[in-house]
Amino acid sequence: MSGAEAPAPPRRRPRDRRQSIEAAAAAAFAERGYHRVAMQDVADAVGITAAALYRHFANKYDLFSSVAMGLVQGLHEAADEVPTPAERTPDEARREIDALLEAWTVATLGMRTTGGIYRWESRYLHDDDRRALRDEFAALRERLGGPVGVLRPELDAETLDLVCRAALSAIASVTMHRTAMPGAALRALLEHAAGDALACAVDPVPAVSSQAAEPSSPPRRRRDQLAQAGIALFGERGYHDVTIEDIAGVVGLTPSGVYRHFAGKAEILRTACERAAAVLDAAAEEALGGDEPLESLRVLERAYIAFAVDDRDLMDVYTADVGALDAEDQRRLRRLQREHVDDWVELLGAVRPDLEPREARTRVHAGLNVVADLAVALRHRPAADAKAWIRPMLEAVLGV
Repeated sequence: MSGAEAPAPPRRRPRDRRQSIEAAAAAAFAERGYHRVAMQDVADAVGITAAALYRHFANKYDLFSSVAMGLVQGLHEAADEVPTPAERTPDEARREIDALLEAWTVATLGMRTTGGIYRWESRYLHDDDRRALRDEFAALRERLGGPVGVLRPELDAETLDLVCRAALSAIASVTMHRTAMPGAALRALLEHAAGDALACAVDPVPAVSSQAAEPSSPPRRRRDQLAQAGIALFGERGYHDVTIEDIAGVVGLTPSGVYRHFAGKAEILRTACERAAAVLDAAAEEALGGDEPLESLRVLERAYIAFAVDDRDLMDVYTADVGALDAEDQRRLRRLQREHVDDWVELLGAVRPDLEPREARTRVHAGLNVVADLAVALRHRPAADAKAWIRPMLEAVLGV
């Protein structure tokens, strides 16, 4: 044999390279948000060069949209494993519902650290992609609505869809928090919460109001006008896609006029988050001062539902854009958010002493997520009707 070294075997691209890239990107987007993730960050996480990454995805948006559609496709694949009976008798429908809830819960737990991008980061999808994503979720609800409609023939199509939305939202809530529970217990609790939503006695979905909503009086102080404009724009587009010029234009000021009231966009965001924290803290103070746990819990319920329905933009900003603040403000506001959840857990534990604290916390997160999703779904209905419809569903998911 000659002393020459044998040629190195050719490097082969892993067959699952694209899936590895999407998994790394999903984790990064969920943790840091769309705007704080660079393609190089994803390449480094996968252990490839940026050039290799661009062979799979044209740009960051291409990667992000692929991740978003891929996650919902995972839910469809889970549902595809559940056979559709040739004839849906009530017993067959119950088994099908149980199997679908189990399949979706297992799939969602598998994407627990990444599924939260649907709540906040989907704002950055282009209109066509956002519509496609909505269609995919509507198809999931329709799949569940088939057997649920057999057991609940009194529900019209629109109400059935909303009930199914609540059930899926209860399951999806696990992507919004990190409460640790044994896997089997967590799965069972989420399935029960979703099942309680499906069984909830509700009135037909309120009709869309034929009258325009009464316009609220605009704030008189210029600073408050700017904060209100910023909240609305942040809620619609996301913090990073709004400029000082955008906010100034809504109020009829020049950008320099904004700086007479706020140091910058971040201060407007911080002001919005502090306002939301104050609203929720006031409700908690009233609730915790009561003597009857169930009525105290209902004080919190009414306040949170009113917040979600009446101040939807503010709630979205408070829960979605805190990560855009500096580290100290983030820590302070996230602590306030946790303390508010603690208030709910304390009251729910008093109403349902059979629940251990982790179970109560998981139920609370499920209920709050359902309120947020239903407030969006009912945004074109009269506010009083929307609040009345949401409340029994919240109590069902809490298990009250």
